[in-house]
Formats: sequence, structure tokens, C-alpha cells
Amino acid sequence: MKNLNFNSLKSINKTIHILLCLCLVVFASSFGFAEEKVLVLGGEKGWPSFSLKENITFGKGRFGYTSIEVAKNARKVSGNTDLLLNFEGSIVRDASDNYTVIKNDMLPMENSVMGHFCGLSRGNGNGITLKGNPGTIFGTEGNPGTFAIEFWIKPSIAENGEIIFLWRSSRTINNYVMYQMIQATFVNSRINWSFRNIFDGYTKNNGEVSLTSYSTIVPDKWAHHVLMFDEETGLLEYRINGKTEDIKYLTVSGHERGTIYQPVLGIPDDITICPSFTGSIDDFRILHSLPSENKSETLYDNESLQSLSRQKYDPYKVTGGRFETQPIYTVPGAVVEKIETLQNVPAQTEIRYYIRTGENFFDWTDTYPEWKSVVPGSEIKNVTGKYFQIAAELYPDGDGQKSPSVSEIKVTYYEPPLPLAPAKLKAQAGDGYVDLSWEYSLDDTTEGYYVYYGTRPGEYLGTDSSNGTSPIKVGNVNSFRINGLKNGAIYYFAVAAYSKMDRRIVGNFSEEVYARPRRDR
Repeated sequence: MKNLNFNSLKSINKTIHILLCLCLVVFASSFGFAEEKVLVLGGEKGWPSFSLKENITFGKGRFGYTSIEVAKNARKVSGNTDLLLNFEGSIVRDASDNYTVIKNDMLPMENSVMGHFCGLSRGNGNGITLKGNPGTIFGTEGNPGTFAIEFWIKPSIAENGEIIFLWRSSRTINNYVMYQMIQATFVNSRINWSFRNIFDGYTKNNGEVSLTSYSTIVPDKWAHHVLMFDEETGLLEYRINGKTEDIKYLTVSGHERGTIYQPVLGIPDDITICPSFTGSIDDFRILHSLPSENKSETLYDNESLQSLSRQKYDPYKVTGGRFETQPIYTVPGAVVEKIETLQNVPAQTEIRYYIRTGENFFDWTDTYPEWKSVVPGSEIKNVTGKYFQIAAELYPDGDGQKSPSVSEIKVTYYEPPLPLAPAKLKAQAGDGYVDLSWEYSLDDTTEGYYVYYGTRPGEYLGTDSSNGTSPIKVGNVNSFRINGLKNGAIYYFAVAAYSKMDRRIVGNFSEEVYARPRRDR
């Protein structure tokens, strides 16, 4: 191969330079010298209001930004709720308003398992004491019927003698006062439930019924606990994370069949939660009925059905959540190029993004215009319109233990170039009219002009002209007479060019001029 001389190298460099220039010209013309715009949702400025929020909530994401994540499977007040302490408010209270907080030594804390906050018990207080209203389980004397007590706990030490739940009272039978108690206590790293003189007619073990967890309670780990009694079968059952830990049939036979020893509560008295406990508790709930295959599920919300099932209760709903932004206004002919996200997607979780565009969002429905799936960081093709809308679906892992989150969505789009404003606008007043003239815009994207007029500077809201209200579309001309104006009134004028690409794309105003029509003398 022959060596290239200096002149040959110069020729090659010149050719390369020309090709690069041609490429730039092609690139520029393809975008029509469009202006790049960037819209940021979330991040430092936070999230705007949404048009749709389904099972999503706000959390703390990357760099401390407010993030969007799947809402936790937190308890809600339903028809069978007797008590609900979710610790979500600034004041600890019963969300069902059935119980009154008499005393509280617990603090709402973050790092909850459900919702945003949980209750922190420091072991040196008296927990939470509540008084039930008439009609509640512990605010009414007599047979409470079917009931359930459930909660999440994360003990710090699980020390012997720590108490999770306590109710004490008495019942008089044939002038004999009988002491009663329901208590949940830590014993040898397990939880023991004790019912003393609660079940009418039960005399074994001096009237005491006891259930103890088979599993060891692990410190610093959240676990879901449920204690249930079914008045139709006499079954008293204790579950942890959906697994049966202990059961007893409160029947004469001690099995599924036989006369049932029904619970009977004596004089109404306060209940105390975590009177001596070090750790966290969340979504403490008492129910006065249970879901059953023989009962209509419409009486119970879905989370009640799951939380009382034999399945592990998921902190996150595995169905996931969805949000949609409000339609975002740009300009006619805007082109969305890509979206970029700041997100956290743990293993087995997923976030799917969608976009749709249109010219008038007032006729949009759930399915029209059609949503188009987009991948963050990838080029978006054939997405253009005056309005666009972003949506995302967030899915937790299959075990409902982890949720993805998005802290920021950055949308890059291009707006078509605005025609340059015409120059040297002049106004000449006459009898009931004003003649306007201007120099043509130097922009070759200009198709025609709008004439704006009004009776106040910068406010072009005129309605007097026989040519029409402001603005008047005058076409591709450089002069125009506005007729039908009032003599003696002062009018202000401006002219703007509109684009060949779309007549709704209007450039900036020319310099303002004014004139006062008058009768000829």
C-alpha cells in the first residue's frame, strides 16, 4: 500500500469535514431546529397532583427525595372492626372511634411494617390503656361471640414476663365473684395466651385456658400474630405468619363436636396494650366477627380475609399499584423523545411505564388515547401531541415483602420552532379604521399572520372590529386594515406569525404600536 502524502491527507480531512457538516444539516432539519425541553416530575420539587392513584403511597426514595411506592397492606376500618390502632396520625387513637385512649406512653415511629408509622414501646411505661364504648367487646358485659385479636410485633429482647395484651375484670355467679383475665405474655421466647374464667362452664385447670406458640419469637423481626375464637365451632386458634401455633376446642368433648363453652365477659373494664414490652407494634386490631365460607364475603374487606387466612399476610398487595399524571400541556406538534427515571427496583419487583398524547385531553377516557409502553432511557417513537400523560405500574415481589419505588421521572421532548416575529410594525389611523403594515418574518417556516388588538397595552382582547374579534387571521400578507373601530378610542396592536407545520404554532409578538381612529376634517 502506498504512503499517503500531505495533500492527500488534506483532501481526506476536507471530505470528512464536509460529510460531518452534511450530517449536522440533516440532523437539524429533521428536528426543524426544534427546542429541547425537559420536564422533571418528583425529585427536588416533589410530585404534582395525580389524575389517578391506585394502591400507591409516598415514601422516602433515593437522595432523600419523596418516592412513589406500592401502598402497604395496612388495616382499614370495616364493618367487623371493634378496635384499630394503626399509629398513622400525630395522635395515637382508635381509628374506628369505638375505644377511647385513657393513657398512652407509646410513640409513633417510622420503619413500620404496615403504613408509615408503628408504635414504639420502651418497656418503662404503661403502654396504651383504652376504654371501650358500650357495644364493643370489652365495653359490654356478656357473651362477645366470635372475636379475633391480631397485630404485628417486633420485640427488641422478648424477655420473660413482657406483656403484649392485658384485660382484667370480674364476673358474679350466684353471689360468687369470679376473677377474670385475658393476657398475652412472653414465656421462654414464646408467647402464651391465658384465658382465666372466660369460658362459661369450663372448669378444667381451675378455669384457665392456655395457648402457647410453638415457634420461637425472634427479636428485631416483624411477625404477624392472630388469635381467633369461633363461637360456632368452639375453636380457639393462635397463628403466627399464617401458621397455626396452637389450638383448643372449647367443647365438652374437647374436639370439633359437642356443647361449646361460650365466652362470657364480666364488668366492662379497660384493656392495656404493651404494658411491659420493649419493641415495636403495628396495626393492632380487634374484630367482632370472622369471615366464613358460609357467610357473604361482602361483609369483609379483602385484607380482612387474607389476614385471617392460613396464608402468610403480605405487607404489600401483590396486585401492585398504578398512578397517572395530570395531562401535561406543551405546544401543538411537540415530540416526546424519552423518559429517564431515578428508581429503586429490588429483585423480583418491577415498574412499567406508559405514555399517551393527544390534542385535546377533555375527551380522553381510561382507554383513549391508547397507552403506549415505554422503556426508560430508550428512544420513544411516534409520540407527538399538544398534551401528554405519564403512567406507571408498580409491582412488589411475589412474596409481598418488597416494593419498587420511583423518585423522579425526567421527560425530554422537543417543541417545534416558533416563527420569528415580523419587524417594523406601523399603524396609521383613519375614520373608524387603522391601517397596519409590517415587514415579513425572516423565518421560512412562516405561513401567515395573526393581528392582535385591544384597548389596553399588552391586552389584546378587542371585539370592536367588523373583521372579527382579536386575533384576526389575515394570511400571508404584510399589511391589513382593521375596520369598525370606534373613533376617539385608543387601540394597541401586535402581529405574530403562525407556522406551516401547524397553524396553532404561533410565534412571539412584534413590537406593540397604537393608534386612535378619528373622523377626517
